[in-house]
Amino acid sequence: MGLQEIQKKIKDAFEVFDHESNDTVDVREIGTIIRSLGCCPSEGELHDLIAEVEEEEPTGYIRLEKFLPMMVKVLLERRYRPIPEDLLLQAFEVLDAAKEGFLTKEELMKYMTEEGEPFTQEEMEEMLSAALDPETNTIQYRDYLAMMVIDEN
Repeated sequence: MGLQEIQKKIKDAFEVFDHESNDTVDVREIGTIIRSLGCCPSEGELHDLIAEVEEEEPTGYIRLEKFLPMMVKVLLERRYRPIPEDLLLQAFEVLDAAKEGFLTKEELMKYMTEEGEPFTQEEMEEMLSAALDPETNTIQYRDYLAMMVIDEN
């Protein structure tokens, strides 16, 4: 993919959230835009990226002219690549001590809110709405991974 294609891809993603059509987006949308471009930064990395493109006087908005060059660099350097599916599967298998192929809602909530970088309530509800099998109240993690993995082609 050439530089012009990369710039167009970034502009297109940015414009989805540029509701005023004035080349600015709400700072809270930046994570969504970056993830839509196939990057998966941690919350700390995301805050660093926002700090890099935010105006000297934080306004709550990010300008395309600042976001575009930073994001081009991120994509060209292939930073924040998604974790490969086999590693995600290994992580779920470590949590699934009984090797049943699923985690209960309670187990997943415990791991996601008490370990590492805890999920917010909103993030937890969003994940559960996608991952939870309503009939069994479990997360069949192989099915969830298939839905979650980003196709890089």
